[in-house]
Amino acid sequence: MLKKFEGVFVPNITPFTNGEVDEEGLRRVVRYLIDNGVDGLVPNGTTGESATLTDDEKKRILKIVLEEAKGKVPVIAGTGTNDTRHTIELTQQAEELGADAVLVVTPYYNKPTQQGLLEHFKKVASSTSLPVILYNIPGRTSRNIDTPTVIELSKVKNIVGVKEASGDINQMMDTIKGTKNFSVLCGEDHLLFTMSCLGGNGAIAAAGHILPNKFKEMHNLVKAGKIEKARELHYFLLPMIRALFAETNPSPIKGAYELLGICSKETRLPLVPATEKLMGILKSELKRLGLKRA
Repeated sequence: MLKKFEGVFVPNITPFTNGEVDEEGLRRVVRYLIDNGVDGLVPNGTTGESATLTDDEKKRILKIVLEEAKGKVPVIAGTGTNDTRHTIELTQQAEELGADAVLVVTPYYNKPTQQGLLEHFKKVASSTSLPVILYNIPGRTSRNIDTPTVIELSKVKNIVGVKEASGDINQMMDTIKGTKNFSVLCGEDHLLFTMSCLGGNGAIAAAGHILPNKFKEMHNLVKAGKIEKARELHYFLLPMIRALFAETNPSPIKGAYELLGICSKETRLPLVPATEKLMGILKSELKRLGLKRA
């Protein structure tokens, strides 16, 4: 049986300097996350601005993350595109490079039917021996992976989980109840406490760039039945989570990391850096959390 993914994983940002990937900045990001207790890393995902990365950049980014992780934590490579053939190419490349699993987003823009989604994900899964985690984020892709589709895909041997970012609690509950030996990971960071209480397996959380150990602690407290302590931690983290999504992800995260001295807040168009107003809010939040410039 393939490994079940449990815990808090972070879809790490891709730092840029003058329009190019900042490789040293990326190494600092990875080291910072590992040092602060992350359960795993997810390079080349939405938060990594994968839509604006070339295939060569994705390859180099994955290599760097794997080098820095050095087996300390699993690395789940984002390989999803809106082209099944291209997704397979990136997935096979990730396997060759040594990734531990892949995260495959719903094909965006094309608006496939549920049958199309079934065929897409099955085709990708059959092209690799790696564990495959589905990524359901209809707010960005305009297509929801309906619960019956997820349940059917969960029967494929190496489709081992889903990052569930629909924000639909009913869908999350039905997916948890309707699957076996399948990781249901929260993709809406403010809902991690709720999903953990409902039986979820953790999160792939962009907000986990800040205090990933606290997100991990919250999930573990729920699993240990210490609900009140977990709820207190949820409300402690919530203002920061909201600040990190006040503008389009990952601009606020990059803003916070610039304040922490980890990397620049630079993004690639069409995304723009965090506004000065938000930078002020982020600065206040980091101070409240006791975080200082590295």
